[in-house]
Amino acid sequence: MSGNGQRPVGREVQLPARCGFIYAHPDDETFLSGALIRRLADEGGEPVLLLATRGDAGRKNGDYAHLSNEELGALREREMERAASVLGLAAVEQLGYPDGRLKEADEREAVEAIVRFMNKHRLEAVFTFPEDGGNGHPDHVAISRLATVAVRTGRCPTVRALYYAAPDASSAPIRIDAQPYWPVKAEALRAHESQKYAIARYFGPLDACPPNRRFECFVPAWEADPVH
Repeated sequence: MSGNGQRPVGREVQLPARCGFIYAHPDDETFLSGALIRRLADEGGEPVLLLATRGDAGRKNGDYAHLSNEELGALREREMERAASVLGLAAVEQLGYPDGRLKEADEREAVEAIVRFMNKHRLEAVFTFPEDGGNGHPDHVAISRLATVAVRTGRCPTVRALYYAAPDASSAPIRIDAQPYWPVKAEALRAHESQKYAIARYFGPLDACPPNRRFECFVPAWEADPVH
């Protein structure tokens, strides 16, 4: 930790202790930022997570197609609790919107909820999907937009920066090597057992860090004016 209480991360950016991750579904946090979250926790930070949905429509990627939405949502909440413990998340909160239908949410209501979350935890940095959701998933696109609107309202005075997940690039200001954290990231991924087929497609076997998924990268989407 540096003398000003910030943690050097990647090539240029120093991250504060109070970082928030805002995603669409349980498991997004581990796919995109499991190593970063664990690193922040290990260095004394208090990373927190806000999810837009319970992931209650995610039947295609596991062995639970027979469950109702309510049953699958409850299962995925339990999985998320296990993953959160592995990653060192200080808190996990839910907006509770229906999975797959986030674009139908009332924008004002959703933005208000995100603003409350950011102010409750006095966040200094916020992480979410890029504008295109990374893979075009409508829920990913929607939560990126909502989180961005919430940050840019100016109603969260402690927030100094918003970051978007990005493809691996050596020039990314935040570029976390997941390999040293792979045992932790793999354990968190295994916690999301209901999504095991999607995890296998993306990461392959979890016995070793795949070279093409080694780095977690983020780029600045918005930064507050410097405080003089």
